[in-house]
Amino acid sequence: MQVIGAGFGRTGTASLKAALEHLGLRPCYHMLEIFDHPEMAGQWLDIAEGRSADWDAVFDGYQATVDWPGASYWRELADHYPEAKILLNVRDPQRWYRSMEATIFKQARKRESLAGRAGYAVLCRMSGDFAAFTRMTREVVVERVFGGDITDKAHVLKVFKDHTDAVRASFPPDRVLVYDVTQGWEPLCAFLGLPVPAAPFPRLNDSESFVRDARRRIARMVLRR
Repeated sequence: MQVIGAGFGRTGTASLKAALEHLGLRPCYHMLEIFDHPEMAGQWLDIAEGRSADWDAVFDGYQATVDWPGASYWRELADHYPEAKILLNVRDPQRWYRSMEATIFKQARKRESLAGRAGYAVLCRMSGDFAAFTRMTREVVVERVFGGDITDKAHVLKVFKDHTDAVRASFPPDRVLVYDVTQGWEPLCAFLGLPVPAAPFPRLNDSESFVRDARRRIARMVLRR
């Protein structure tokens, strides 16, 4: 493990995953990996529920991680991989909140509605993978990161700020980079000691594509055999 992304989801993590892989740090772990490998959800459930935390098994073959669920355990990962650099991907807090509201929080609220609970119950009966993924995301993100409260904007923004402050304060300056993907290649490559590519910096997974692609990924997971 060479790079640990400590930043929250919806801070450009899909773009950052693509950028790190372009730089040779591939594969890079991301929540998207679990859609392609649903058995990974069980590993994170074991961690969240205190049964085990075999980080080397979770990240076997991976050179970097960004996004949740890894970002929920940045302290543990930083301790376990002491040579890894810490990448604190950030975003303007208000823009980040709007993006979360339009994507992850919207889906979570839908799941808690009467119709949503009924629909998710059917999907979970159809697919053990989907049931584990749903349970995992609630435990690892909603509960662990936000204390179960994603409805209070002031609380959510405070969690975001406190997290940013905590990560920055936890490492020496040469180990952590506070980074916004709008800055492009230069600060990222300087931090990693890698040459700047000629290719444009990736721009992926805006709110509209997140919602569209989430339906497709869920369907693929549920119908997986």
